[in-house]
Amino acid sequence: MIAILGAGSLGQLWAGYLPTAKVAFVPRHDETAVLCANSLSYRLQRFDGSARSVTVPWLTSPAGQPSLLLVTTKAGDTLGALESRLPDLPPDTPIVLFQNGMGSQQAVADRWPHRPVLAASTTEGANRPERGQTIHAGKGETWVGALTDRARPLIAPVVQALATSGLTVHGETNIHQRLWDKLVVNAGINAFTAILGCCNGDILDHKFYLQHIEPLCVEIAAVLKAEGCQPLAPDTIRERIETVARRTAKNTSSMLSDRQQGRTTEIDFINGYVARRGQALGIDVPVNQMLTEQVRQVTHASVRP
Repeated sequence: MIAILGAGSLGQLWAGYLPTAKVAFVPRHDETAVLCANSLSYRLQRFDGSARSVTVPWLTSPAGQPSLLLVTTKAGDTLGALESRLPDLPPDTPIVLFQNGMGSQQAVADRWPHRPVLAASTTEGANRPERGQTIHAGKGETWVGALTDRARPLIAPVVQALATSGLTVHGETNIHQRLWDKLVVNAGINAFTAILGCCNGDILDHKFYLQHIEPLCVEIAAVLKAEGCQPLAPDTIRERIETVARRTAKNTSSMLSDRQQGRTTEIDFINGYVARRGQALGIDVPVNQMLTEQVRQVTHASVRP
């Protein structure tokens, strides 16, 4: 059985595609007391336009130990959620982290270096426009790689298990580079959408974006090089950002959605992560710092009382 910690959009997407009766949601300890049902039901609209009703049980007893744990919580919630749940999990159970940005994955691997911890980078997109409905909004691919030594022999079987969903899954020997590849694009889209309050494609003609995108790409290129990643020219970074923004022009980014719902964003794991790495490496990163601070400000202003 595959267990999923984090019953948000991405968790519900994977649960809806994985084989029925072979998947369960794991509640956090602070959720267990308020569960009013033994399962979670919702309607999944697949990318091909078809829809189906999905019912996934809650795994509230250690009796049914999972063979694999997918962690689809928000980046800022991941370490705390695992702290409360890993004592119930055998030490050889593979853990696959699906968080946006970077920083949370490394924190988990550092906290449990002797467990088989893997990271996933995915371009699958999902959202929940209303309670009880999950939409597969963007068809993509998923790459899985090892973060700890114990996870390296498990990449192939983990990929095989995830591929039973019918989604496209690949093994990745350099998951650090793959995570950076996604972070580069998110750093050039998500913060702008949250600050400007618009869909992905609408940022491209906005004065605020046009003013800051070039120096932002220069900062990202410098940090990438210092991190030992595959070097990218600032113009190449901008091209990648704008290609994705056009392809997903009508999409609402997860960061804008978080702002609209009064939730904490993942800015500290995207532009905030670039800013921290830049500072640690002696690189000036004023645009990443500015975007991080502005997202915090607009999010704070949006928090519901």
